[in-house]
Amino acid sequence: MRLGIPTEIKNHEYRVGMMPAAVHEAVTHGHEVFVQSGAGKGMGCSDGDYEKAGAKITATAKEIFADSDMIVKVKEPRPAECRMLGRDQLLFAYLHLAADPVQADLLAQSGCTAIAYETITDDHGHLPLLSPMSEIAGRMSVQAGAVALQRNNGGSGILPGGVPGTDVARVVVLGGGVVGTNAARMAMGLGADVVVLDKSLPRLRQLEEAFGPNLKTRFATLEATKELSCRADLLIGAVLVPGSDTPKLVSRAMLDEMKAGTVLVDVAIDQGGCFETSRPTTHDDPTFIVNDIVHYCVTNMPGVVARTSTVALNNATLPFILALADKGWKRAVSEDRHLRHGVNIHDGHVTNKAVATALGKDFSPLSELL
Repeated sequence: MRLGIPTEIKNHEYRVGMMPAAVHEAVTHGHEVFVQSGAGKGMGCSDGDYEKAGAKITATAKEIFADSDMIVKVKEPRPAECRMLGRDQLLFAYLHLAADPVQADLLAQSGCTAIAYETITDDHGHLPLLSPMSEIAGRMSVQAGAVALQRNNGGSGILPGGVPGTDVARVVVLGGGVVGTNAARMAMGLGADVVVLDKSLPRLRQLEEAFGPNLKTRFATLEATKELSCRADLLIGAVLVPGSDTPKLVSRAMLDEMKAGTVLVDVAIDQGGCFETSRPTTHDDPTFIVNDIVHYCVTNMPGVVARTSTVALNNATLPFILALADKGWKRAVSEDRHLRHGVNIHDGHVTNKAVATALGKDFSPLSELL
């Protein structure tokens, strides 16, 4: 199979779909790999590194899309990239279609088969290709929140861990999954007062066992969510409904009850965000203020820590890339139900039920289309 690795073009996106070590694995399996010149620059890999791994360097994205059977990306394709996809081509990337109807329509119009990293599952009901980026985004959420709390950035001017004789920041994390767990770990490491809300009692027990009494946990009722959100200095949205829109847990009206300079970090923004006032931002302009409340809603947080992110992502994606290339995608998804859950679009149809529901489109079971 011919694999194509284009340069990512999203704002400050420095990750790359396959690093040289992954390319070498694919070439060893007998596949051709085309890499757009400069694709690995953001994570410190040169065209020469890719050539040594066995890749062929291509000048433009247009050539990559024209010459490849499977396109391996990190972030969702931009409209211009969607229009370069064609029937019988395979796209393997993060897609987050529930919050992006334009991309969904363009992918459907292209006739391609689009497999989303974020809806592939495993035997434990987890999302193995989303987890490494969720770990990074969770840790970065506290880092970004701490900077946004600075008075020059509109925040209340509180240092998360304080110093002796001062108050520490109150950090509230909505959701105790991978993002929330990593956010809590970082916030506690800085010395903040941390509470995690979740609807799963078993998960809350796991968090208490992992972190001990220094971490506070609450069952996520509407009342508890409102109470704690309005007392927070830093509020981190870490809720995920796989494939679907994120529920809006913090309303616009609640902002009026928060302290001026409170910071909201919406890690769920890729799926629409869990704060009613959230809207996507970029690393160039990461925050905005509504009612004196600072919002950080960058859609590709891990993109700026490209070395860590690309290595972590490739560790998770490589087995699936090789399975798709070695077997062909139809055989690969027929033999692996978890990979089959990743197929979001095929031949103009939406083949993931949660995505179809979120987009208000008809759901077409993949089994009926093949």
